[in-house]
Amino acid sequence: MSFLKKLFGGGAAKSEPAGDTVMGEESYKGFSIKAIEMKAGGELQLAGIIEKDIGGEIKTYRYIRAERMSSREDLVALALSKGRQIIDEQGEQIYR
Repeated sequence: MSFLKKLFGGGAAKSEPAGDTVMGEESYKGFSIKAIEMKAGGELQLAGIIEKDIGGEIKTYRYIRAERMSSREDLVALALSKGRQIIDEQGEQIYR
């Protein structure tokens, strides 16, 4: 079951894997949101990481969505916006 949670964005990992290329990032309500590069054929797929220091431990939540586009700038803006939306809707619950 944990494999499926991670696959569909429901798992919290302790650190981001080596090889993630951060295309843009911002701080929002005490969280750090990072738009990461995820190639899908000739396009980029929306993906990001939300991190927060909770009790001295960095918690990480990865999300991947179906949206694909060729514009790097548009994708970064959308990935950061999706991260803000997730935080607004779920807050620290994403780490449970």
